Amino acid sequence: MSIENDLGAMIGPLPDGMSEGIALGTGIADGYDIYDSPLGRVAVAFNPLGVSAVDVADDAFPDRFSARHGRKLFRSEAPSAWSMKIAPAIEAGRPGNLPVDLRSVTPFQTEVLRVATTIPRGEVRSYGWLAMQSEHPRATRAVGTTMASNPVPLIIPCHRVVRSDGRIGAYSLGGPDNKWRLLEHEGADPGHLEELASSGVRVQGNSATLIFCHPTCRAIRRSHPDRVVDYRSVSQARDAGFRACQLCKPA
Repeated sequence: MSIENDLGAMIGPLPDGMSEGIALGTGIADGYDIYDSPLGRVAVAFNPLGVSAVDVADDAFPDRFSARHGRKLFRSEAPSAWSMKIAPAIEAGRPGNLPVDLRSVTPFQTEVLRVATTIPRGEVRSYGWLAMQSEHPRATRAVGTTMASNPVPLIIPCHRVVRSDGRIGAYSLGGPDNKWRLLEHEGADPGHLEELASSGVRVQGNSATLIFCHPTCRAIRRSHPDRVVDYRSVSQARDAGFRACQLCKPA
C-alpha cells in the first residue's frame, strides 16, 4: 500500500456525520502532502495551527504520526496561505513565517527548538551551545532529547546541531547518514568537522582579528588559513587573548 495513494484506508472512519473537510478545518484531523527535499520525498502534515510533522514518506508514516499526535490523517492540500511556503522552508531549513504546531513538545523543548531555528544554513552548533542560548546551561542532555523529539525536522534544523564534543551525532529523520547529506547539501563539511572533533578542536581563532568562532562560522571560514588557530576550549582561546565572535556566540 502506498502512502501517496491510499492513506485513508489506514486511519479508520470519522464520527458519523463528520466530513473530511470539517475534520481538517477544526483540527480533529491533520492533512498531509508529499514534498521533495534534499533527502528525497517527505510527508508534511498540517492543521489549522501550522505544520505539525515532517517525516519520511513511507508506509509507516501514518502509524508514527498517530502514535505521537493521536489524530487522524488525510491527504490534502495545505492551506493556500502556506502552500507556497512549505517547500522553501524545507530547502532553507528554517520556518520563516510558516506557522509550526509544536503542541507535541514541552515548553522547554519549544524554546530549544526556537533557538535551533537561528542556526545559519551551512553552520552547526553543539548541544551545549543550545543549552546556553536557551538559558538552561546544565540541560545539555535534555537538549539532545529535544533534537530527537523535533516533530518538524528539515523545517526546524536539528540537523545543524552536533554533539558537545563536536561529532556529527545521531539524527531522527533517517539516521546520521541523512544528517551528513544535509550538511553537505548546505555547504558544510561534516568529514572535516569529525576530524576537528577527533583532534579535540572546539573553536578556531583568527590571529589577525583576535576573534574566535565555532569552526563553521562564516567569519572564520572567510579567514586566511594561515591566520586560523585551533583551540580546545573557549577558555583556552580567551586565555590566549581572543574574544568571542558576536555572530556565532561560541560557548
